[in-house]
Amino acid sequence: MGDVGPPWAVIQHVAYEGPGLIADSLERRRLPVTVIRADLGHDLPDADDLAGLVVMGGPMGVHDVSDHPWLAPERTLIAALATAGRPVLGVCLGAQQIAAALGADVTTGPEEEIGLGRVELTPAGRRDPVLGPEYRGLGPGTVACVHWHRDTFSLPDGAVHLAATRRFPHQAFRWGDRVYGLQFHLEVDRDLAAAWQPHLPAGVTLDGPVRAEVEAVGRRVVDRFLGVSLSPAADR
Repeated sequence: MGDVGPPWAVIQHVAYEGPGLIADSLERRRLPVTVIRADLGHDLPDADDLAGLVVMGGPMGVHDVSDHPWLAPERTLIAALATAGRPVLGVCLGAQQIAAALGADVTTGPEEEIGLGRVELTPAGRRDPVLGPEYRGLGPGTVACVHWHRDTFSLPDGAVHLAATRRFPHQAFRWGDRVYGLQFHLEVDRDLAAAWQPHLPAGVTLDGPVRAEVEAVGRRVVDRFLGVSLSPAADR
């Protein structure tokens, strides 16, 4: 078997918030992947040893460094890959970590946003190569997703604002060509939804056709993100 190149890393912060369908997409493209459990004390790799990075969610916040000291070096790793032009995808806490790593503020929002829902693509989001194809002329350009957060972030300098909700206007951004921060979740396949259910507030469920729609959207979005990541950089 020939040289397959450096691996992608998936940083996981808690047992039940794994990569879900993101792992499937990486496997389908036969990309080597290493899963790093930050919460279990796994060492972070050097940026030079990675082809790309996925940073998952978790119940902690970016400022909880005293309880979770790995948060700060994780941001250093994110910044190193992003400024080197390598792909980074952040989901929920991962998006907040990207925002903080690139100099933006991360704050607590006015209320929790949780459960099945949608985000509205901005005009730039509708043109984006990763999220934009989900706009098919349906209503205002909404994308099905799962919300599970209260923290939010300002946009890093130079970022392109891609999606919003009424309560949390900064739901997604792109920085450069290959760095994407998604405050919402698109990685939720059936198995991940089942793993989350015991941790969700009473009355919140991920069952039903909207969850299936989230999974279908997520597979398309992640596949397009990987397609962009593996193609030569281009100004957009």
